[in-house]
Amino acid sequence: MRVALLALPLLFAAPIHAADDPRPETRSTVAAPISYPATDKVPVTETLFGETVADPYRWLENDVRTDPKVAAWVAAQNQATDAYLATLPGRAAFKARLKQLFDYERVGVPEKKGGRYFYARNSGLQNQAVLYVRDSLNGEGRVLIDPNTWAKDGATALGEYEPSEDGRHLVYAIQDGGSDWRTVRVLDVATGRPLADELKWVKFSNLTWAKDGSGFFYSRFPAPDAAQQFQALNENQSVYFHKLGTAQADDRLVYATPETPKRGHSTQLSDDGRWLIVTTSEGTDNRYEVTLVDLADPAWKPRTLIRGLEHEWGYMGNQGTRFWWTTNKGAPRSKVVSMDIADAAPVTRDVVPEDSAVIESAGVVGGQIVLVYMVDAKSEVRRYDMEGRLLGKLALPGVGTVTGIRGEHDDAEAFYAFTSFNVPTTIYRLDMKSGTATPWATPKVAFDPSRYGVEQRFYTSKDGTRVPMFVVRRKDVTGPAPTMLWGYGGFNVSYTPAFSAARIAWLEQGGVFVLANIRGGGEYGKAWHDGGRLKNKQNVFDDFIAAGEYLIAQGITKKDGLAIQGGSNGGLLVGAVVNQRPDLFAAALPAVGVMDMLRFDRFTAGRYWVDDYGYPSKVEDFKVLRAYSPYHNVTAGKTYPAILATTADTDDRVVPGHTFKYTAQLQASDIGPKPHLVRIETRAGHGSGKPTDKVIEETADLYAFAAKWTGLEIKSGL
Repeated sequence: MRVALLALPLLFAAPIHAADDPRPETRSTVAAPISYPATDKVPVTETLFGETVADPYRWLENDVRTDPKVAAWVAAQNQATDAYLATLPGRAAFKARLKQLFDYERVGVPEKKGGRYFYARNSGLQNQAVLYVRDSLNGEGRVLIDPNTWAKDGATALGEYEPSEDGRHLVYAIQDGGSDWRTVRVLDVATGRPLADELKWVKFSNLTWAKDGSGFFYSRFPAPDAAQQFQALNENQSVYFHKLGTAQADDRLVYATPETPKRGHSTQLSDDGRWLIVTTSEGTDNRYEVTLVDLADPAWKPRTLIRGLEHEWGYMGNQGTRFWWTTNKGAPRSKVVSMDIADAAPVTRDVVPEDSAVIESAGVVGGQIVLVYMVDAKSEVRRYDMEGRLLGKLALPGVGTVTGIRGEHDDAEAFYAFTSFNVPTTIYRLDMKSGTATPWATPKVAFDPSRYGVEQRFYTSKDGTRVPMFVVRRKDVTGPAPTMLWGYGGFNVSYTPAFSAARIAWLEQGGVFVLANIRGGGEYGKAWHDGGRLKNKQNVFDDFIAAGEYLIAQGITKKDGLAIQGGSNGGLLVGAVVNQRPDLFAAALPAVGVMDMLRFDRFTAGRYWVDDYGYPSKVEDFKVLRAYSPYHNVTAGKTYPAILATTADTDDRVVPGHTFKYTAQLQASDIGPKPHLVRIETRAGHGSGKPTDKVIEETADLYAFAAKWTGLEIKSGL
């Protein structure tokens, strides 16, 4: 099954999964003074559209790996943060319990190729998931790749992988230290031995095998300057074909757009293997061009099928020259169309019209169209025949999220994952003929899921918009309780019910977790996304603030019991709302956030994000960005909540300079006595590939900090 999701550099961060003092922890109402490390202020100013903008901490944008002064600042900040965290008695209890909660088997959705089943598995506390293969559906799995042997600190991970059509070979990507850069290798599946093939400077790339297994297509950037490989802008991505057994220098250039260097390109192969589908974008706004390369023609001449970067197009499958797509052209919540590419000017025909629900993913499996819809931020799966006639809906075990449906266009079986806040991710096998699903991998966890309830509520934002939220807590927690409010609100990314072992550690102590489905995401299609981006970005912050006010007004938490958390674009969210309403929150946990909205587009993948944020170089966008940029709007004279920001030294998605500068500004401002600290992880990036032990350590620190300032009493031995 092909889904309309490409290897784009989205600002994406998932919610954290990520000797004890036997006495319950109590919160001090008076914060002890903290002596922050000294941070040099360098008089840097710019006049932008008539406004003088100060940037005294610009030197903190330098790479910590090459600038000794920045490295010394990082070491001093971590020392100060570690000293404070060591005073929190709940930290050890959280860490011990998190180790227990993470110690359960986790299995990924299998992919079937050549009769073999490829899937990832973590036995529990392994730092990285291991890739297994089975030679039959219920056969014994054997280890194919164990990335835990690659690095002593566990920070080298298996990234993307794809088996060849016959299942004989596997191409896979190696991710080191959390970086977005990948090294690509090839494995002989029968022997488990890697081939000599090795590719560099691969990033934001699909790995697409040719039908005959002779090689694969991939996307790469030119090699950057060695000193700038983690900070330089990513431009001039091109598609290449690598033939097995040859050097990367001999790879064949398939598609490039040097006249438009900001464009990026992803690849897929048609079901019959004849056409390479190249999907081109310039940002993160799901506006694509589609180019076909006829692989039956030795010239591999590209033909642009859909021009204009105007709408979303997702390849689903084909039968000869008839192609099926999902698109939001004329359908903000998406629909399924078909076209005959043999026509000189193909026209689309509606197959499954737009619905009140949003199509989240789509594909052709076993001769059927399978659509995963999002209904009020919850999954619903429907099956259709190839002409769009409804065959039935998939029976799901409850309110939750379906992800990763995998199956071939001509196969009788498919696999998918189901998860919810209180349901660990379970893998199901779907019989395409009968439409029945049976569990294929069911986890056994160290807690009782039945103790926890999930409730969906709707609240009203500042402008009257109705916004959904999920409230998760122990069923016996009925009164006001310390609450963690989580949000994202951007890039058309939808956050739906999903299980997190880490979150259980907060819930079982009596805390509440709330996910607010604020505007900027894709929960209700294009209109919901558009309502929270560019000039409408303030709606995102208003929605989140309204969620906090609602939780207090409804007695779910007390005024001094609300912590907020978000990562990446969600880190920006946390930073912005703290500046706007510091009185509303007791604690704030912004992770890997975009904190300088006037310079975000100057580093690595930042230039892609102008679709959501706008251009700092344009006066209309500048005014909007300047008004909410977290770094530029810290307001002295107000009492801020306790803040523990997090980032990582090798984050080359949102460079750590964002958080460094933001932290320096917080610590230099008169914003009250509560701690304003930063936790800087080493050999970790934006989140992907982070080892389990680092996730546990970081989560224990964050939860202990939030517990301290929301009044959550931590009990050991639960």
